[in-house]
Amino acid sequence: MKRLLIANRGEIAVRIIRAARDLGIETVAVASDADRDAAHARLADTVISVGPAPAAKSYLRAEGIVAAAREAGADAVHPGYGFLSERADFAAAVAAAGLTFVGPDAQVIDQMGDKVRARQVAMAAGVPTVPGTADGVSDVSAAVAAAAEIGYPVMLKAAAGGGGRGIRVVSDEAELRAAFPTASGEAASAFGDGRMYLERFIRSARHVEVQVLGDGSHAIHVFERECSLQRRRQKVIEEAPAPGIDADIRAAMTSAAVRLCQQVGYRSAGTCEFLVDDHTGEFFFIEMNTRIQVEHPVTELITGIDLVAEQLRIAAGEPLSFHQTDVTKRGHAIEFRICAEDPDRGFLPGPGSIQHVELPGGPWVRTDTWLAPGSAVSPFYDSLVAKVIVWGDDRPSALRRARRALGEFVVEGVPTTTGLLTEIIDEPWFASGEFDTGTLEDWLQQRTKPGEAGATR
Repeated sequence: MKRLLIANRGEIAVRIIRAARDLGIETVAVASDADRDAAHARLADTVISVGPAPAAKSYLRAEGIVAAAREAGADAVHPGYGFLSERADFAAAVAAAGLTFVGPDAQVIDQMGDKVRARQVAMAAGVPTVPGTADGVSDVSAAVAAAAEIGYPVMLKAAAGGGGRGIRVVSDEAELRAAFPTASGEAASAFGDGRMYLERFIRSARHVEVQVLGDGSHAIHVFERECSLQRRRQKVIEEAPAPGIDADIRAAMTSAAVRLCQQVGYRSAGTCEFLVDDHTGEFFFIEMNTRIQVEHPVTELITGIDLVAEQLRIAAGEPLSFHQTDVTKRGHAIEFRICAEDPDRGFLPGPGSIQHVELPGGPWVRTDTWLAPGSAVSPFYDSLVAKVIVWGDDRPSALRRARRALGEFVVEGVPTTTGLLTEIIDEPWFASGEFDTGTLEDWLQQRTKPGEAGATR
């Protein structure tokens, strides 16, 4: 691998460029008209324009990305996360062009990207799954029959997608009949497939994911991450290791993730996601992400492993550079996703020009971002502007460092969620690690906004 095209933008494109540079690989950025002066375009060795600002006309045009790779003389393509990263047809197009796709084979992406098929693979590997339908359902009558067998409440999920799209929780048949057409239509619009599947809704659960690496012959885990704090199914804060997960559950869950990877001959980095029932301690596989994750830095900080570099080495045909026994963890890491949104106005996105930036620093503080004075938050893309990641000897010390780091983070020109994240750190339920997938949403509904009667912040 000599020249790598990064089929993405923002902080993940910057992250991949840096990993490639560390390995002596030349980099090619793709940029829409809105990103001509963006950080990833400035950092790369070569920049190729891929079209107008809307992602559908630039970053999501698979044929345009492949053409850009050919034009630049690249021999490999890294998709990052989002955009085309989990599109099997894109991976196949890259391979058909004689280029190396930095990720699993197209057939594995296709297999694991379909939640129904992924559940079937998990069951074949002896990995526990949430009780639910064995196949996708296409009409409401079939969904009603399945729900009666599973038992309410049930969760509707898009069979072919993720990212929270198409998900509904229903408590009875009337709610199911009302929700199914909307959820199915949303799934069809987002993923081109309106099939849904149903699974038992676990009222009090943690969302825990296991980082995996595989070279096609062998697979290992790189421990787990806590991802329960979510708003509208989107993660807000992640940490590693997961608090509240005992050694036995950790060992069983990580072993299950490795079995699943071995079942499909997985190549590259990936993540197996699980729900852990707070009441019973049971864990259930829910899906696999066949790409690098937004929250991968917390795993890197507790293990010292550069996950993006490992992706590149594996894609270049090298075997895993270490064995399971070589993977150890130390301390605790927490990641805070900072978005250009106003929490006090319903998380309204705030595109605009960045007038001033101060990034946190000091020991064991990492900031992954593209921010710079004069840069702009575009209305065409995701509102994530930075990730502040901290490490400490233990969780309490990581929390203290997080307060300092978030206090040092300054962005002028657009609203950000930094203040809200600082509020969360000060909440007793966060400090104790006693939360589940519903905690943040419940807290946000009860939160008194600054300036309102009774406000304390």
